[in-house]
Amino acid sequence: MRRLGLTPLAPLILFASLLALGQDQSAPPASGTSPGTASLPDLTPDAKGKLSQEQMQKLLRVVADKDLENDKRLRDYTYIERDAEDKLDGKGQVKSTEIKTYEVMELYGEQVQRLIEKDDKALDKKDADKEEEKIQKIIDKRKNESEGDRRKREEKEEKDREEDRKFVREVADAYNFKLVGTETLGGREAWVIEGEPRPGFVPQLKESKYLSKFRGRVWIDKNDLQLAKMDVECLDTISWGLFLARFHKGSRFMLEQTRVNDEVWLPLHVTAKIDVRLALLKNFDVNLEQTYRDYKKFRATAKIVSVGEPQEK
Repeated sequence: MRRLGLTPLAPLILFASLLALGQDQSAPPASGTSPGTASLPDLTPDAKGKLSQEQMQKLLRVVADKDLENDKRLRDYTYIERDAEDKLDGKGQVKSTEIKTYEVMELYGEQVQRLIEKDDKALDKKDADKEEEKIQKIIDKRKNESEGDRRKREEKEEKDREEDRKFVREVADAYNFKLVGTETLGGREAWVIEGEPRPGFVPQLKESKYLSKFRGRVWIDKNDLQLAKMDVECLDTISWGLFLARFHKGSRFMLEQTRVNDEVWLPLHVTAKIDVRLALLKNFDVNLEQTYRDYKKFRATAKIVSVGEPQEK
């Protein structure tokens, strides 16, 4: 789930996606992950309707495998991403809003954003030409990439994936996961699972020092065993980065996903609130909201079903 575009929120987004996994992604993937196959864990609840800790861990491993598959399938889709940023005054009132809308596509293995609207209005010709020039430069760069440069890029990507795997192991050690009930989302039943910081956890990675500062709740679709929703809460004030992006106690990050084309779950709605201090001088609170729409598959001959379009059975 490293596909969201809120760059300042990268540490939290990484945490949040891994909270939903709760298992080591380097473990061998389960074969045949479609619901109803023998490889799925036994999810029969006990007499009190509860799942054991072992069942929870097996469930989350399957969710992890499916999330990896979602990331692969996302590369087969183009979509529209709308980013809205509200800057707030000292009383929490919106004083300015900036909205940017992008067309997101995959070019030679690289996810690329093309700006198509500002404040919900189409770009003028000058700005539109700049975006086209940017895209063409990426295409030319990849087309002319040497074998050595391609190998270095792929090695870096694999190194990044390995770092993610190490972080996931830390997440598995940092949290206790508990099934708290079931809810209906979009007409589909979902398990509701909470992750609470585990007392006595000692982080081994630099990034892991933030883990004890968050707790979260995830909704796992019962039928598909996919992440449908996530709500992460900050338990203490944390800050990071050169420009000191900051989360205050009680700040929240929320993610909703949707079933697309009857084959994959992809982002639908993301919200977050942060406090940013630019160059250690100026403070301002920011509400961030991302919405995603018009998912369209471009690497298949099958009929495309976009978000909100009725699916054939």
